Amino acid sequence: MKMVKQRTLITGGHLVTMDTELGVLPQGDILIEDGVIIAVGADLQSESTVDAERIDATGHIVAPGLVDTHRHTWQTQMRAICADWVLSDYFQGIRLSLSPSYSPDDVFLGQRLGAIEALDAGVTTLLDFSHCNNTPDHADAAVTGLRAAGGRAVWAHGFFESSPFAPTHFTAHAQRVTDLERIASEHFSSSDSLVTLGVALTEPGLIPFTETAAEIRAARDHEALIVTHMGCVWSMPNGLHEMGRADLLGPDMVHVHCNTLTDEEWRLVAESGGKVSISPETEINMGMGRPAFGKCEEHGIKPTLSCDVVSFNSGDILTQMRVGLGIKRWADTEELNARGVNPDVVSTTSLEALAWGTVNGAEAVGMGDRIGRLAPGLRADLIIVGGHSLATHPILDAAGALVFQTRPSDIRTVLVDGRVVKRDGVLVDVDLPRLLEEADASAAAVVDRALQRVPKLPPPNPDGFDAVVAHAVANMSA
Repeated sequence: MKMVKQRTLITGGHLVTMDTELGVLPQGDILIEDGVIIAVGADLQSESTVDAERIDATGHIVAPGLVDTHRHTWQTQMRAICADWVLSDYFQGIRLSLSPSYSPDDVFLGQRLGAIEALDAGVTTLLDFSHCNNTPDHADAAVTGLRAAGGRAVWAHGFFESSPFAPTHFTAHAQRVTDLERIASEHFSSSDSLVTLGVALTEPGLIPFTETAAEIRAARDHEALIVTHMGCVWSMPNGLHEMGRADLLGPDMVHVHCNTLTDEEWRLVAESGGKVSISPETEINMGMGRPAFGKCEEHGIKPTLSCDVVSFNSGDILTQMRVGLGIKRWADTEELNARGVNPDVVSTTSLEALAWGTVNGAEAVGMGDRIGRLAPGLRADLIIVGGHSLATHPILDAAGALVFQTRPSDIRTVLVDGRVVKRDGVLVDVDLPRLLEEADASAAAVVDRALQRVPKLPPPNPDGFDAVVAHAVANMSA
């Protein structure tokens, strides 16, 4: 029996393709067949497209789906609990108190809710830094919750130690590494899944380096993308030199934050082909230091963007783009302004910033040949923006409108792998009122369980963050 091809024709949109050859088309069409873009052009309507589902994008901007290169998705129902916390508060409150209070059901809900929020905001691909794997059941729930949302993702398994405030399931680091084998076998045996396997390293320094090396080798045994928090605590070692000496750095690594790296450490990242993920809202609000856009530019590294923690800030990559571009332009003119001089031109354009959350992000997660651009042969992950939105009319500069004007509510339609997951402003097959009720109940239960262990959130830390750093330094020499 001849298989019927599933075709979709998007017509009349203002196309921001992010493809160097196609550029920006003020009016164009996109033909999709079985999840693949097969044509992009000024007028693709013909007899060969009569059987295609049609989506009228007239008056809308059409762009690639956005890519978030670092999000702790499981924390979604802890929304804004960290709004007035610094990084040490986050470590004590989230990592040591709330994380061990999560049940597998809470993890499933956080993952599904967070990934759906991402889709609603046009984020079609997540690098999910999953570090609430307190038991094998928690890890299973994290994978299945992410899959249930219907987006594209790399699920990065975190080998993180349990909190001293809660009983531990794993009694040795090797048991966590062994559980990765089980997870890979049970959840990632298919190579064509929308959700693929990654590994999130325990922060180098919090464990002996031999265990860091074991985590990296386990990831590479499964050809898994590696993501690691890097250079985000000023007085804490980061393990970069140790990784370099052990020949463990590589282009399959996404280094997150990097605010505190020295020039020599930046050289190690650049020479290894490593990628960098910047979380502008988190970093400037939690006192982590200047976001590393300038250092990336200096060392020839393409920046990417991440929302990091919805327990603190927004789950919207366009917001990260907007904040990040403002930081980059400010930093680039700081010296001029100090001399009483105004710049003649902006240092970074809106289109260049849009690349941070599309093409660059796609390359960072190892999918540059599949997503991040609107071009023939790539998977059809895209967003359609505008409609009757005041923020996107008239369209005089499409990239500028996306970066500076667009809100999640302006993202009217979202496709992942050619499938519509948001249509005309409404998420498809999502009972949102029920999901939000579940989130409210889950959040209340998690916080209640945490407060049974600690007197308040974040719990008191009489020794200060320096005690954590001292422990890290001791582990680095172990």
